[in-house]
Amino acid sequence: MDFDLIVIGAGSGGVRAARMLSSKGVKVACVESSALGGTCVNAGCVPKKLYSYASNITEELEDMKGYGWEHDGELHLDWPKLVKAKKKEILRLNGIYGGLFENSGVELIEGKASFVSDHEIKVNGKTYSAETFLIATGGWPFIPEFPGRELVISSNEIFNLPEFPQRLAVVGGGYIAVEFAGIFHGMGADVIQIYRRDLFLRGFDGDLRKHLKESMEKEGVELVFNTNVTAIEKTDDGLRLSLDNGQHLVADQVLYATGRVPNTTGLGLENTSTSLNATGAIEVDENSMTKAPNIYAIGDVTDRMNLTPVAIHEAMCFVDHYLKVESRSPDYSNIATAVFSHPNIGTVGLSEEEAKDKGYDVVIFRSVFTPLKNTLSGNKTKTLMKLVVDKASDLVLGVHMCGPDAGEIIQGFAIALKCAATKSQFDATIGIHPTSAEEFVTMREPAG
Repeated sequence: MDFDLIVIGAGSGGVRAARMLSSKGVKVACVESSALGGTCVNAGCVPKKLYSYASNITEELEDMKGYGWEHDGELHLDWPKLVKAKKKEILRLNGIYGGLFENSGVELIEGKASFVSDHEIKVNGKTYSAETFLIATGGWPFIPEFPGRELVISSNEIFNLPEFPQRLAVVGGGYIAVEFAGIFHGMGADVIQIYRRDLFLRGFDGDLRKHLKESMEKEGVELVFNTNVTAIEKTDDGLRLSLDNGQHLVADQVLYATGRVPNTTGLGLENTSTSLNATGAIEVDENSMTKAPNIYAIGDVTDRMNLTPVAIHEAMCFVDHYLKVESRSPDYSNIATAVFSHPNIGTVGLSEEEAKDKGYDVVIFRSVFTPLKNTLSGNKTKTLMKLVVDKASDLVLGVHMCGPDAGEIIQGFAIALKCAATKSQFDATIGIHPTSAEEFVTMREPAG
């Protein structure tokens, strides 16, 4: 065989597995058809967070007036300058990933991999063989079929638009949709978000979803629920959207954030013993092994829990399994996550709805308040914090927040849930004053 292991996909999970095993003496190659770092670095977490920072500036400038600061002159966003700065940072990160490969001895093969058999792939017409393969090709934006589909963009393109869209329509109700709706509204665009169901962020705690909806509407984002786009056409005034409620609207750009699908197109999986499930994801067992015992898959291509840190966790479990040093499977319990909406959401553990569905008799602790910073700024945005507690055991089942720095705050509480903390232990913890985070350890009375 040419290699002991060939990793297909140089995203966060693939890179971690490749370099860890190469550093242990395994002969490893990694195949990548695009930029190193995968979706997270190039068209996901990193550029999205940078743009989120940029969009928060207008709110900060408005807030500072309440603290006695004034600024003269007209404020405007230099969109090409932001795009250029973002590209520079992404190129820096691409270089870091390349350095990780070089320093750990991983051979990088640039091109699109396609399986010929369980032990062979072709890249740019050349065949490579390996004892073991790890597929880590991630996901890809899904856009449904409808008249005018070719006129819309996905999250892949929105970071590098040649011109800033003064009127943006966002179609979808997942975290990507709400994030970009908030980001571009903060940058000064007129934003309308259209979703086919009655409320976005399905699967998140109901109180969080309602609180974010109210906050976004107060900030000026137009939200249209229970509505679908039936067609889009190009006109002299922009892109004209026809809605199934009979209305029409015009936008400069239409972002479709209607989900992501496992990225298996062109992989030649039909030439292997692997199989796909009903969602198109590669089927794997608890050790990330496919039905071909020498082919493994991790990350979004398996559609288990599609988060960058989870892909890295799955990669490390695979490394241990490959080296036979430790028998462990990926642990998906109490994984914290953040939505960089405006305001942010941070959440870990069970939602109130999930806890009740699992049969828990729950006690809910909820606090909605004005953060101290907003008392002088006059900012009307409130923060929501919520605890879901099992009445019988006093275990804290879920911690949820919608407000500034939610992701930063929830990370610490994720450790508490991993350690099976009780509400009594939360109560016994002395808060840091004055902070918003202290509210989680000072909520004494159950919600009504």
